[in-house]
Amino acid sequence: MKKLPLDNLTVIEFSHMVMGPSAGLILADLGAKVIKVEPIGGDKTRKLQGSGAGYFAMYNRNKQSICVDVKSDEGRQIIKKLAKTADVVIENFRQGALDKLGIGYQELSTINRELIFLSAKGFLHGPYENRTALDEVVQMMGGLAYMTGPSGQPLRAGASVIDVMGGMFGVIAILAALAQRQETGTGEYVKSSLFESTAFLMGQHIAQGAITGQAAKPMPERISAWAIYDVVDVKDGDKIFLAVVSDSQWVNFCNEFELQEFIGNQDLATNAQRVSQRETILDVVTCAFKQFALNELSERLDRVGLPYATINKPEDLLADQHMLESGGLIDVELNDGTTAKLPALPVEFSNEKFGLRRAIPSIGEHTTSILDDIGYSDQDISILRKRGVLA
Repeated sequence: MKKLPLDNLTVIEFSHMVMGPSAGLILADLGAKVIKVEPIGGDKTRKLQGSGAGYFAMYNRNKQSICVDVKSDEGRQIIKKLAKTADVVIENFRQGALDKLGIGYQELSTINRELIFLSAKGFLHGPYENRTALDEVVQMMGGLAYMTGPSGQPLRAGASVIDVMGGMFGVIAILAALAQRQETGTGEYVKSSLFESTAFLMGQHIAQGAITGQAAKPMPERISAWAIYDVVDVKDGDKIFLAVVSDSQWVNFCNEFELQEFIGNQDLATNAQRVSQRETILDVVTCAFKQFALNELSERLDRVGLPYATINKPEDLLADQHMLESGGLIDVELNDGTTAKLPALPVEFSNEKFGLRRAIPSIGEHTTSILDDIGYSDQDISILRKRGVLA
C-alpha cells in the first residue's frame, strides 16, 4: 500500500494498559504518526506480568516513544509545542489528571483550535463519571459477565473486549470529529467509555426482553434461536461447533449426513418447528457425529457450506492456514530482540492489510528526533536530560 489513509495525521498519545493504546494502535496501523508520551522510566504497562504481559507488545507497534516529565514546567512546555502541530490527543488516565497538569483539553485547544481530544474513560458524563473502572469492573456492572457465565456464576469474557471496544469507539469519534473539522475548521472534545460500551453490547438482550416480555437468560442457558447452534462431541474426544440457521441449510445438512429420520419431514420444515423439537434433533445429531473424526467433518461441512468451527486456543491461530496465507499475522520485533507473530488490524483496503512500519518502541527511543522536529537543539535536549525532564 503506497499511501496509507491516515499518513497526514499526527497523534499525541497519553495512555497505558489497553483502552487508550488500542485507539492509538488503530490510528497508527492506518498510517498516523502516533507519539506515545511515556513517563520517565517508561509506561508501567511494559512491566506487567501474568495476563497483562502481552498488553504492551500487542497495542504499541507503529508508534514513536518520547519520555517526558510532564509534572515539570519544561516538560509541559514540550507537550504544548507538540500540541501546536498535532491533530489528535488521546488520553485514558484518571478523570482530570491532565487538566491539573495544565495540558488538558481546555489548555491545549487554546494553543491549537483544530485539535481533536479523545478522553477514553470508564464512564461518560453522569453520576459515575469520576469513578474508577476497569474492563472487568464494567463487565460485571453492565451485564456482560452475567450473560457469559451460567446463573450464579458471572464470568468475564476471555479477552479485554471492552477495553478494545472502548478504544474502537474512541477512534470512531475521532474520525467523525475529523470529518466535522473539515466543515467547521475547529477541533472537538470527544469521549468514549467502558461502561457505555458494555451497555451497547447488552442492547440486543434488553431489546429481546422488550419484545418477548421475558428477561434474557445467560448465554449458557438461553433459548436458542435455532435448533442446531451448539458444540457437539465427535470422534476421539474432539468437539466441533455447528450451526444450521436456515431452511436450505437444514435440507443440505440432512442430505449430507443421511439423517433419514429428518429428510422430507414436513414437521421440521421451518426453523420454528425445528426449535420446538430441538432436544430430539440434538440427540440424533450428537449420536451421528460421534462416528466422525474432526478432519472428515470439517471437509464435509465445508463442502456443504455450513458454518462450523473447531474449538481452538489462541496459540492455534499461529498455525492457522487462513491467518498465515492472508497476511493476518504480523512479525513484530519485541524489545528483547525476539519476534512474535501478532494479529494485524482486521480491515483491508483493496484486499491489502495494514502491516508493520515501526517495531514496538523502546523507552524514549524517539525523544531526540521528536524534539528536533519541533525546534529543540542537541544542547537543549542534553540540558533537559541532565535536569531529569527527559529520559
